[in-house]
Amino acid sequence: MSGDPLLKNLNTNQKALAVNLDPGIYGSFAEIGAGQEVARNFFKAGGAAGTIAKSMSAYDMTVSDIIYGKSGRYVSEERVDTMLAREHELLCERLSEVRPDGTRFFVFADTVAAKSFKGGADCHGWLGVRFQHETEAEPSQIVIHIRMLDQTNFQQQDLLGDIGVNLVHACYFRLGDRNELVDSLIENIGRDRLEIDLIRVSGPAFKNIDSRLLSLELVKQKLCSAVLFDEKGKVLLAGDALYKKNVLVCRGSYRPPTLVNLDMLKTGQEKFVERLEGDEKKNILVIPEISMHKLLDRGEVDSEDFLARVDLINALGHDVLISSFEGYHQLNEFLSTKNRKEVAFVLGFYNLEEIFNEEQYLDEDDGLLGAIGKLLGHRTNLFIYPSVDDAKKKNLHSADAGVDKSMHKLISYLKEKGRIADIDNFDKDVHHIWSRTVLNMIIKDESGWEEMVPKTVADAVKDKCLFGVKCEK
Repeated sequence: MSGDPLLKNLNTNQKALAVNLDPGIYGSFAEIGAGQEVARNFFKAGGAAGTIAKSMSAYDMTVSDIIYGKSGRYVSEERVDTMLAREHELLCERLSEVRPDGTRFFVFADTVAAKSFKGGADCHGWLGVRFQHETEAEPSQIVIHIRMLDQTNFQQQDLLGDIGVNLVHACYFRLGDRNELVDSLIENIGRDRLEIDLIRVSGPAFKNIDSRLLSLELVKQKLCSAVLFDEKGKVLLAGDALYKKNVLVCRGSYRPPTLVNLDMLKTGQEKFVERLEGDEKKNILVIPEISMHKLLDRGEVDSEDFLARVDLINALGHDVLISSFEGYHQLNEFLSTKNRKEVAFVLGFYNLEEIFNEEQYLDEDDGLLGAIGKLLGHRTNLFIYPSVDDAKKKNLHSADAGVDKSMHKLISYLKEKGRIADIDNFDKDVHHIWSRTVLNMIIKDESGWEEMVPKTVADAVKDKCLFGVKCEK
């Protein structure tokens, strides 16, 4: 029934009723935190007796541990996975022999930290559904992580009830394509009320949907600011991955990743190690970052193209961050909310000129100085990778930045404080390479570009016909 126009543009009550009126859908609800708001919506809609086998909560940690086993963190993906597995096992064990033919079992579970009287908590939650999309099918699963932005517990409870219904309804009626699936999750919910920063799917219902493309869709639809992939392509929760790490970020198009990109990552890490002490020298997470910002503004985001770049960076052994941030200061604010250690950016000479160009900040209330303050706080450094002036046949370092004279003293001050530092140990044989040049050579079918990228990248670009490579049919 995916894609049926009659099942779109429904309010929460209508969605719950559509599920309740399907005689084949039958399951249970297990909710921890913020009440039993999802189950309540199905009861309110009417006809729930034909849909709900059980609804429960386990607020007491001891009770929760007895049911699901001990847990290091109660609001975590691991916990919601355990809940889904246990409740699904019980449901099938108790009812598979007595339910009529055609039954498609499901289990909804959530574990949530909502606004409380004590305050101060990070208001977030994990929600998931394990379900049979067809009779006798192996179970499929979808899990999402949300951050709730409402200011009251009541509003957050209301939001949870809505998104939980959306999630269950989507599993049976909105799996037509990834755009539709993601869009359906926030129907009847204002985009300013939440973030969805992780989505993970598995099982036969999603055989034609890639979890990574769903995650890119979250950024594309502005449901979150960034998504992080590990070196194997697995989607990670950025806060968990970055929290106790010193983070080195290198922004670029990586279309494709070139030898100069690798040299920037290598020399940037070496510079970072010089700044850190003791065991912290080994505690560095190196992250290439790609921004969707300009393409988002033009409505030209090609998710498959971004995924191809993720694959190429992963093949080089790196995690990768896909974001919607325009400026480095916005990216640094995001990173600073996720980690408590040092942050460093390795960037090209011309990027430094952009950062200190006042015209970049005409639309920002705090202007250039405000942006520089957000970028270069107490724990952030800029490492400048040189460029080449072909006309003068010289390398360009931070001292050569073509910025307004009024910026010279500010840059000098930041250099004296160690916030800006030049990279000197760069590879002189590759630092002249531009991704744009390589891409144009690929598009024009010119020879020689293969020598400008790692062999792994060259092989993948040709094997997968990426970036306009002409492939033999």
